[in-house]
Amino acid sequence: MLTEVDVFISNYTLVDPEIYQLWIEGYTSTEAVNFLKLKESSQMMGVPVELICSDVLDHYRTYSLLERILHMPSKLSEQPSFQLEPQSRSLLIEKYYSLDDAVAREILGKKLSSRYRKDLDEVAEKTGAKLKSCRRQFDNVKRIFKTVEEMPGNMTNNIKQHFMLPDDLARKYAAVVFIACLRFETSKRRLQYLDFLDFFECSQAVMTFWTYTYQHSGPEYYDTEMDKEFLLDLRELRCLVDKEKEIKHLVCIRLKPTLLERNYQELDINFRSYWRALITIACNLHRTRELRGLFLELSEKLIDPWRQNNWTVDQY
Repeated sequence: MLTEVDVFISNYTLVDPEIYQLWIEGYTSTEAVNFLKLKESSQMMGVPVELICSDVLDHYRTYSLLERILHMPSKLSEQPSFQLEPQSRSLLIEKYYSLDDAVAREILGKKLSSRYRKDLDEVAEKTGAKLKSCRRQFDNVKRIFKTVEEMPGNMTNNIKQHFMLPDDLARKYAAVVFIACLRFETSKRRLQYLDFLDFFECSQAVMTFWTYTYQHSGPEYYDTEMDKEFLLDLRELRCLVDKEKEIKHLVCIRLKPTLLERNYQELDINFRSYWRALITIACNLHRTRELRGLFLELSEKLIDPWRQNNWTVDQY
C-alpha cells in the first residue's frame, strides 16, 4: 500500500508575515485557514481549500520548531537547521516578542509564577486575546525578567542586546520588569482606570531620574536600584510646607494661561490640600512600603480629585 506525502524543499525557510501573525495571535491552523479563505485576497482567488490548508500547516509546523530557538533570539543566526534571511530573523523575533498593551496591563505588577500562568484564561477573556497568545506574552515577560533582573547597567540596552529587540519594544519590557522588580502596586481597584501606557510613561520617568543610573554610568549601577540618597534628600522638601503662600503664587501664575477658569478657581481653593499631599508623598518615598504604593497615593490624593473636577490629562 502506497502512502502519499507532501514534500517541500527550499534553501531558505519561508516566513509568511500574515500566517505568522495568525500563529502569534494564537489562532489554530483551522482558524487560520478559515480566516484566509474568508479574506479572499487576490492571491487566494481560486486556490483550493486543501492547498491553503497544506500551506498553513507547513508554516505552523515550521514556527513551532522555531519557537524553542526564539527563546534565545541571539541563537537564531547561529543555528544550522533553518536558513533565514536577516529580514526574516528580525520579523520572527519582533513578532514573537510583541506585547499587547491590554495583556501587558493585566500582567503588570503580578507575581510571575506558574500559579498565575494557570489563571491566564481570565486575562484572555478580559482582553479578548487568545489564551495561547496570553501565555506566549507571559512566558516572554518571565524569561526577560529572569535574564535581566540582576544584570547591571541600562535595562533597555540589556534587553536589546540579549533578545535582539527594537528599542520601542525593549523599553516596554523594561517598564514591566522594573515595576515587577520594585513591586509597585498596580492592581488595586482604584488604579484600574490607568492603562499600560500610563504606567509605561511613569516607570520610564522613575527609571531615568530616580535610579542610580541617572547620575552614574558603568556596569556596577543598576536600573532597578533606586537612588537611596535622592529619596532621603526628598525629606528636606518638608520645609516648603511653610512657604505655601509664595509657592502658590508662583504656581498659579504659571498655570493660569493653561487652565480653564473653573479649573483655575478650583486649584486656587484646594491648593493647600494638593500641595501638602505632594510634599507628604515625596517625604515618605525613602520607605519601601510608601514607594511601592506611589501610584496608589498619587491617584488617591491628586489624580482622583483632579478627575472629579474635570481636569483634562494635559492639565495634570
